[in-house]
Amino acid sequence: MKAKFVFTLLLASVIGTVAARAADERADAVTQVESCEAILRQFMAVPADAIPSQVLHAARGILITNQFKAGFIFGVKGGYGVLMVRQASGHWSLPVIVRADEASLGFQAGAKSVETVYIFTNDQTPHLLFRQRFDIGVDAKAVAGPHTAEYERFNKPLLYAPVLVYSKSSGLFAGATFKAAQIARDDKANFILYHTSYEMPELLYSDWVQPPDEVKPLMAFVQQITQ
Repeated sequence: MKAKFVFTLLLASVIGTVAARAADERADAVTQVESCEAILRQFMAVPADAIPSQVLHAARGILITNQFKAGFIFGVKGGYGVLMVRQASGHWSLPVIVRADEASLGFQAGAKSVETVYIFTNDQTPHLLFRQRFDIGVDAKAVAGPHTAEYERFNKPLLYAPVLVYSKSSGLFAGATFKAAQIARDDKANFILYHTSYEMPELLYSDWVQPPDEVKPLMAFVQQITQ
């Protein structure tokens, strides 16, 4: 009887530890989504520096990343992001968590983080993530996108580059070529966030998973600014 009681206590302890770990991991995933929402809102807060409405209206996908540990010759190692796509219905998908593993944006001394918004101008580019990883600027051409204040004098054909890049730390000029941002799937984080075994394609392009309350503010904001 005593041995059974001890076993029951140990089992309860293990179950409690596993449940607590799962709760912590989901809280981390929620924090990542919320921080990416904050980044996008900050980009849009100053009208002259915001992403032009014409660019947002035409967007087929939006990737928001937060990356860390920049060196003297600005190389970022590690970070995360969320990807959303415009579905055939015109509505935006769930935000899907990705890993933002590496970037090189040019010279930037002493930077500790870089916040970037990538606008995908076609439906094909987001599909590159279905193969686990792709390099923005290598697998898909990317250029620095224009801000609202410079949109009218910008070379419009460049807006048809597969990826337009908006970064707060890079100081890139509109039209400058962008290279070497490695983006990878994070299926585990999405399993935890959405309590599902569906992978990235289903989460992005179906309505099989209902959005939890924590991701609804980002979805609503993206829908608002891209109308």
